[in-house]
Amino acid sequence: METLRGLAGMGVLTALAILAGLIVVHESGHFLAARWQGIRVSGFSIGFGPALLQRRSDGVLYALRLIPLGGFVSFPDDDEDSPIPANDPDLLRNRPLPQRALVIAAGVLANLLLAWSVLVAQGFVVGIPSGFSATPGVLVAVVQSGQPAEAAGLQPGDRIIGLSGQTLGGGQQAVEALVERIRQAPGQSLPLEAVRNGQKLSLSLSPTEVGGIGRIGAQLQPNGIEAFRPARGPLEPIRHANRDFTLLTRRTVAGFVTLVTHFGETAGQVSGPVKIVEMGASLAKQGGGSLFLFTALISINLAVLNALPLPLLDGGQLALLLVEGVRGRPLPERFQMAFFQSGFVFLVGLSLLLIVKDTSQLPAVQQLLGR
Repeated sequence: METLRGLAGMGVLTALAILAGLIVVHESGHFLAARWQGIRVSGFSIGFGPALLQRRSDGVLYALRLIPLGGFVSFPDDDEDSPIPANDPDLLRNRPLPQRALVIAAGVLANLLLAWSVLVAQGFVVGIPSGFSATPGVLVAVVQSGQPAEAAGLQPGDRIIGLSGQTLGGGQQAVEALVERIRQAPGQSLPLEAVRNGQKLSLSLSPTEVGGIGRIGAQLQPNGIEAFRPARGPLEPIRHANRDFTLLTRRTVAGFVTLVTHFGETAGQVSGPVKIVEMGASLAKQGGGSLFLFTALISINLAVLNALPLPLLDGGQLALLLVEGVRGRPLPERFQMAFFQSGFVFLVGLSLLLIVKDTSQLPAVQQLLGR
């Protein structure tokens, strides 16, 4: 028992380390883009709020802060008491629009580059995926509360072996076949055959309609352990990474588009940091290429999220920069301040809401609540 607890703890620590690393990479993109162009930087922080650890070097204050919900790079432009003259050419606000845009966009670019690099590394370190050595079926990894999968009685760890009287095969093809059947059946009743702890179950699954396609609110994956083979030459990992990177990016963008266009139906499927850490810890215990894929997927999600034109996010700052370029001058400072303050309240509130929601869905918490 203690060994199992230790492995679970190591998985959580691994997932937390990956998330922290992704934040560092994102903020490093902003930082390096600014320093490369000779733009003054005053601070590099991981987290928000009071500083737990800090050190000043070469005029930059590096800090680890209390609230681990992101990070930021600060500039003398933001400090009203800065001794640097307002007309200093090395201040960010005094640089041409393309240079400022590069600093803002560099965080997103850094996360995309990291995701691609991780996928390439998977090919060299672990190998090229070559199928699953397992019994047939599709494994239910995660079931979201209040969604059709939970209503049908599915639980994490169940293995779906049949759909509409037809036996499912194995590997990624079985997952894709099941997902495609679900997508094509919004509002319909799909009879499933599943296995739980060696017992066969007959369930009825009714996908909900979101944007004309069926969704069930569950994470499905091939059953068993994925097998890998050595790469056939140095170019195969790059080709495989290009394909996976394109596929993951397209699916991530499509997911965000669906969230925006059908917010009411998909809001309940949004996960926060607690759920992400739980999923990462589960993948850490699986080993193999799971953590590579997890890192790449979360890095792409972080890039796409930050590209949205919302206050405090990189996309919001780029939107203000675009307006400035069209107007020929910046928007009034009071408007920009209100824009960013509202964004801060929104993002912190959303983060806290997701943390509470995800925590309440953890198995241990649900047992305490008698669910």
